[in-house]
Amino acid sequence: MKRGCALNYVLCAVCTATVFLTLGISVLYLHVPPSPSPPPTTILLWVHPFGVVAPLPDCWKLYQIHGCTITDDKHAYRQADAVIFHHRDICSGRARMPPEPRPRSQKWIWMNHESPTHSPGLQKFDRVFNLTLSYRVDSDIYVPAGYLIPVVNGSGSLDQTTSLRRPSRLLAWVVSHWSASHARVSFYNELKRYVNIDVYGRAGKPLKKGSKAVQELLRDYIFYLAMENSQHTDYITEKLWNAVRAGAIPVVLGPSRQNYERLLPPEAFIHVDDFPTVEELAQYLNKVKQNPDLMKHHLSWRQNYSVHQPSFWNEVYCNACKVVRRTRGQTSEVPHLKDWFCS
Repeated sequence: MKRGCALNYVLCAVCTATVFLTLGISVLYLHVPPSPSPPPTTILLWVHPFGVVAPLPDCWKLYQIHGCTITDDKHAYRQADAVIFHHRDICSGRARMPPEPRPRSQKWIWMNHESPTHSPGLQKFDRVFNLTLSYRVDSDIYVPAGYLIPVVNGSGSLDQTTSLRRPSRLLAWVVSHWSASHARVSFYNELKRYVNIDVYGRAGKPLKKGSKAVQELLRDYIFYLAMENSQHTDYITEKLWNAVRAGAIPVVLGPSRQNYERLLPPEAFIHVDDFPTVEELAQYLNKVKQNPDLMKHHLSWRQNYSVHQPSFWNEVYCNACKVVRRTRGQTSEVPHLKDWFCS
């Protein structure tokens, strides 16, 4: 009897210990806290660019960027993780900066898509901002006017979108801001001595209205003068991408050829610096027009790429939010804004 009771006691003790051990493990497992998700991020747009008020984006709905709220309500200033300031508006005095000191851990973002030539007052903002947002590759938040996306088997490629194109005219230029001091105007005056150039915009023939007007126009042209209003590092605007989308070969005047090759294959454009003289460039344009193999050389790359052009300003704000989330807890400062942007 005693041996039986002892054996039962041992078995009961083992079972009890097993139950408590199992429960203990379960309790411990149940109380392991889940990995915390990053807290939501609020970006305050201090003033709408150029004073044009537009609806603000839902970053998740448009770009699947979660946890981001974009607001233009200045009452949210104290709670905002970052504030975006558009350079043209703060340098002109149209929008006054918030009083210092700023809220703890809040980042100030300098946003500008104009060239240094058209960005006055840069020297006033040394050591003011924490992040830069611009077309420059070395910006903290890089937003170019466009970029190529490789495609598989040519599906959705640029070549498909312009397969029915039959250009009959040689060269077009769309220009809205005409200034005799611009290098592009001097270049145009020289080039028109050798080839016919159809000019559209305020300085030429009227252009149809609409966001696609330039692209539709260029479907009739072999070449397009994609000339920037000033020449600076990475300053390559939608002028280039209008030509690429339309299937016209861009003739570019802007930063160096090497700079353009960051965005396009070398054969995808003709740089004005490729030729010793303007006359030799004109001769080459006529040669391409008459030579199908040369034409193919400049266009065959299109079957391997599509183009993405960021939405201004929705995609810009949401990309800014994504970077602010990623750099939460990190501190930085832009000590010499003018020196960097003009370099």
